[in-house]
Amino acid sequence: MKADLHIHTQYSDGSDSIASVAAMAKAMGLDAIAITDHDTPSHLNQLPLVAGLRVVGGVEISAVHRRTNTIAHVLGYRIQEPGFVSTLTQPLLEARNATSEKQADILIRAGYRIDMDRIGRADGKYLYKQHILDWLVTTGQVADMYGAFYQKTFKNGGICDFSTAYNDVFEAVEAIKKAGGLAVLAHPGQQQNLWLVRELVELGLDGLELHHHANSPEDKEAIRAHAHAYHLFLTGGSDYHGKYEPHCIGDFLSDESGVDAVLR
Repeated sequence: MKADLHIHTQYSDGSDSIASVAAMAKAMGLDAIAITDHDTPSHLNQLPLVAGLRVVGGVEISAVHRRTNTIAHVLGYRIQEPGFVSTLTQPLLEARNATSEKQADILIRAGYRIDMDRIGRADGKYLYKQHILDWLVTTGQVADMYGAFYQKTFKNGGICDFSTAYNDVFEAVEAIKKAGGLAVLAHPGQQQNLWLVRELVELGLDGLELHHHANSPEDKEAIRAHAHAYHLFLTGGSDYHGKYEPHCIGDFLSDESGVDAVLR
């Protein structure tokens, strides 16, 4: 099966609806997709029935290893009791929204025009920095999403260079397991966090994301070795965010072992 198991939509920091994502996936000849929006299970009961395409739900919990401050996102699939996930992630959604509201206010006071009543929001509620950047690009106030303005303003000590504290990675895995789901360490090559696998396996980690644009050939070799050593399945996906990121649906697909675990 051709399955893209890592996709974001308007329920978090993606630009497209689930319906439009499904239509694109079907047009591209995929057999299955997983909607894995950040830190929310609210989309799990909004998945469309599409002839010829399997659409399943998931979640990506934004997490960190607190002792070392290492980012470690965790994908969750086959969630049976989403309340365990939302109990952990709801405070993060609200904190992220507060952070983004503060960033928007700073920009307004700096002279940028932002209509807070019209700007996009995740699930119609939560503001992300992507929504702010998209507004500024769409209204012609900055040239692009992640160019010079972003680096000057949201990074490198700029006026909006502050962020929200993520959930603990161990609590993220535990929440997914309590919810009856499968826990997968997302794009470990991006954060170079494979050293966490041994401890996460003890909490029930089920898989590793192998096929992802941030995983180099060397990363993939190490990921396969860890999967073999700890008896983990392997997934993959585009990490699609619509117009907010350059990657397209189907750019990266799941390993067959991940398809078996998540879909069959």
